[in-house]
Amino acid sequence: MNACVRDTALALAAFSTAVSLAACGSGGGNTSGSGSARKIGVLLPDSITARWETQDRPLLEQKIRQSCSDCTIEHANAKGDVAIQQEQMDSAIADGVDAIVLTAVDARAMRPSVDRAAAAHIPVIAYDRLAEGPISGYVSFDGQEVGRLQGKALLTAMGAKAHAGRIVMMNGDPSDPNALLFKQGALSELRGKVTIAKEYDTPQWSAAAANLNMSGAISALGVGHINGVYAANDSLAAGSITALKANKVSPLPPVTGQDAELAAVRRIVGGDQYMTVYKPFGPEAAAGGAMAVAAARGQSLDGVATGRVKTRGGTEVPAVLLTPVPVTLATIKNTLVKGGVYTLAQICAPPLAGDCHKAGLT
Repeated sequence: MNACVRDTALALAAFSTAVSLAACGSGGGNTSGSGSARKIGVLLPDSITARWETQDRPLLEQKIRQSCSDCTIEHANAKGDVAIQQEQMDSAIADGVDAIVLTAVDARAMRPSVDRAAAAHIPVIAYDRLAEGPISGYVSFDGQEVGRLQGKALLTAMGAKAHAGRIVMMNGDPSDPNALLFKQGALSELRGKVTIAKEYDTPQWSAAAANLNMSGAISALGVGHINGVYAANDSLAAGSITALKANKVSPLPPVTGQDAELAAVRRIVGGDQYMTVYKPFGPEAAAGGAMAVAAARGQSLDGVATGRVKTRGGTEVPAVLLTPVPVTLATIKNTLVKGGVYTLAQICAPPLAGDCHKAGLT
């Protein structure tokens, strides 16, 4: 999706107060006096990736509500636009929030905004993506492990074709520090075992850009000469698969993914996508929400953190790094269904009834 810079008024309007909740404990927030309600900003990056609004936002709000019944939550989505997210940060700072949960559209470009928040004594919790600047805490998954899981799965799916097989790497947004971690992890498994025939970085994790790049790869390499596709997430997998089908590549090569989007799970059942990586959103949101509440109260984040992470600037901050889970057709039931992410009825829509029955998803 092409990002367009909207005007300031639109950006400020996008920052809305979402939920009023019921008594947060005392502690030193930004501008709230002792015993007064705390305000927490939740700034998400885009609506292209389904997880942000369907999983992370409600789960973050639920955790904040449980931990701080008097907190109000100010939510905004940048729609993939750095300028809008910068304005949303400025709005949150001007509004005197006590803490900000930030998933940066562009980690480097958001650095000045994080600096301004720190100058206003507003702690910033980097959520899922390690934002640059003086953040107070970080919650995410082990990015390199995500890539390793994807790389291992792709080699398994390719089987005998893995030896000297040719793959296309559809990496994520180069402005997202996680994308580099995924790539590093994947290469640690793939390098020396397959030939990386084409490789692309994909701004804004755009499925349309992945589709265009995959079409170019097919044109350059030829139909039938792509043995596997490393797609860094499910959106890129979707765009790649659409291009493969449009160019009549059959059978489809194995394609990886990430985020366990419902559409991706259905593609796995239907045989179009080989795997995805499930990052349990509940524990991530619980840690992010708990950090935000502690920060808003002026409390140490060490009570929530399970370790520490070094930022790009070299400072170590309290962190929670969770473990990702690979999902293939054989493990959907024991991971996503058992974990309550999706029901069998959601996955096995009528066109997939036969495939679900064959896979034992009944």
